[in-house]
Amino acid sequence: MRLLVPLAFLLLLAACDRGTTPPATPPAEASASGTATGLRQVVLSVPGMTCAACPITVRKALEGVDGVSRAMVDFDSKTAVVLFDPARTSIDALLAATTNAGYPATVAETAPGKAGSPS
Repeated sequence: MRLLVPLAFLLLLAACDRGTTPPATPPAEASASGTATGLRQVVLSVPGMTCAACPITVRKALEGVDGVSRAMVDFDSKTAVVLFDPARTSIDALLAATTNAGYPATVAETAPGKAGSPS
């Protein structure tokens, strides 16, 4: 058991150094008009991610926000694509969630006619 803890720690460090996370791709339900599902999409810039474990923390923080349908975080581009219900949450709530998780974010882009301007 004593050998497993240091071994697990070394494996985590090795994963952090590699920084490999699959790229985020917009989900199929994010249609061009955004009206089919009523969901909106926003891309957040999350520059504080420094290892491969960071996107997991950011994704879980975003998915914990009521109204978030899907969050895809990409370590390489340091972005998060979030699909959310604007009737249940806001861009400010998404930004607060990443900040509270230790990863302050800003709005990188919003899809025209979808997420609107950040407030």
